[in-house]
Amino acid sequence: MAQLNLASWNVNGIRAASGKGFFEWLKETSPDAACIQETKADPSQLTKEFFQATDGQGRAYHAYWASAKRRGYSGVAIYTRIEPKSVRVLGVDEYDDEGRYLEADLGDIVLASAYFPNSQEAGARLSYKLGFCNAVQARLDELKAAGRHVVLSGDYNIAHQSIDLSHPKANEGNPGYLPEERAWLDDFLQAGYTDTFRHLHPGQGGHYSWWSYRMRAREKDIGWRLDYHCVNDGLLSALTRAAISKSVMGSDHCPVTIALEL
Repeated sequence: MAQLNLASWNVNGIRAASGKGFFEWLKETSPDAACIQETKADPSQLTKEFFQATDGQGRAYHAYWASAKRRGYSGVAIYTRIEPKSVRVLGVDEYDDEGRYLEADLGDIVLASAYFPNSQEAGARLSYKLGFCNAVQARLDELKAAGRHVVLSGDYNIAHQSIDLSHPKANEGNPGYLPEERAWLDDFLQAGYTDTFRHLHPGQGGHYSWWSYRMRAREKDIGWRLDYHCVNDGLLSALTRAAISKSVMGSDHCPVTIALEL
């Protein structure tokens, strides 16, 4: 059996994050693959360092990008030491135009990096978000029906349960904690997928992956758990670890990691 270490991080601008320790984190952590969200960059805007990243042993990463048509907005990427058999976007223009989804076939698993939309104040983009949620689930269901194992990693922009944010009552009706968003995640997890962190840490509050830049929220640990690795249930027996790296700075999110024994 081989251990597969996966990481996911919303870097809130990969060019900015590169100056705040992103590549140092990649070397230190040395995941087999890292899913990145909110890159806010098109590959044409990036210098060679973004395409020549290595792990702590000097092994090269392959880098793949799905960028938004609008410059400086959204975007996802995958850094992987395992050369994929194929890489593709979701195949739905309204979401691919915002660089929301990228998947890589790594052989044992299909790994997807996803940046779920923010539903915005008063649910202004809720229908767009739920449409994306359903399109992603349809793609994963297709892969699962073909006998593939899938890992959906990224910033879901949803705090699923009351233990996943510091002040649930005060945030009822706020984007990221809307009943419709949480209900979709309920349905998704009942459709044959598992939230890996919650599976290994049931009932434990106080684990957050995002903090507002305002009011010293991170210093006070007033946060939300918005970043997930979800796997199809058939892959669950391979799960050995799920962690949130709250001490890693460089973004308003922190990395989340899992280990699988395949």
